Amino acid sequence: MRGLGLLRAAGRRGRGVVLQLPQARPDRFGGVSVDLAQLRGLERPRAALLRAWLQDSIKQWKREGKIAVWLHIPVLQSSFIATAALQGFTFHHAEGDSSTLTLWLGDGNSRLPGYATHQLGVAGAVLDNSTGKVLVVQDKNKTKNAWKFPGGLSDPGEDIGDTAVREVFEETGIKSEFKSILSIRQQHRHPGAFGKSDMYIICRLEPSSFNISFCQQECLRCEWMDLDELAKTKDATPITSSIAKLLLYGYREGFDKIDITMKEFSAVYTGLVYKLYHRELPESYKDMGGL
Repeated sequence: MRGLGLLRAAGRRGRGVVLQLPQARPDRFGGVSVDLAQLRGLERPRAALLRAWLQDSIKQWKREGKIAVWLHIPVLQSSFIATAALQGFTFHHAEGDSSTLTLWLGDGNSRLPGYATHQLGVAGAVLDNSTGKVLVVQDKNKTKNAWKFPGGLSDPGEDIGDTAVREVFEETGIKSEFKSILSIRQQHRHPGAFGKSDMYIICRLEPSSFNISFCQQECLRCEWMDLDELAKTKDATPITSSIAKLLLYGYREGFDKIDITMKEFSAVYTGLVYKLYHRELPESYKDMGGL
């Protein structure tokens, strides 16, 4: 459908009322996208007009061989959600001040990708190589005061290492530098992630400051603890104990034996980059090209 969609209906006094909808934008996957934030013509267009427009448009999109419709509805126009639902649209996701509904027009079951299914938490194991001490905290609002590494949820668009550095500083006042990933924990049906899956990554960090000034709202205690002690204590979470032993092994035998390091590459999408995390390769394999 090229240009603007136009629909005319009779007003209360017989005058024509025009509902003007923005162009349905085609995507490279064979679908179309419509954003109701660009509604024009009426301050509060009637649901009946939108319903008629959707009905006609869906028929047209099917004739054109489109396989899906993405309908973006601002929160202040949420009354149109019911109108769209009656035409077969279902929720895909809602974020900020807008919701997105979809309608599958292709054959068989919908093949549209789902929205985000995982929550990402990142913690920083900050090890002072000169003393063998590691930074640990106890959460203030936990029923059991177990030692753990400081951390929190990653912000949208934030790199894993940057999350670890930021969270450590916010909770403890310690500045640090990202060195590697140590572990990844996956848990499904996580209560703290609204029943979705949760990924929890622990990074190895090196400190650049050492004076603790911890967040009183989040932390009950914070200290530099001997790595040997953390690896043996029963007053630590199971994952903290496991990573403390891994960190102790790397501290004694060399971090190259435990580190998952990062390399940055140019993405196939213009202007974007991605970060690849993997164990370090021997020099003889690096010379083979690629990595």
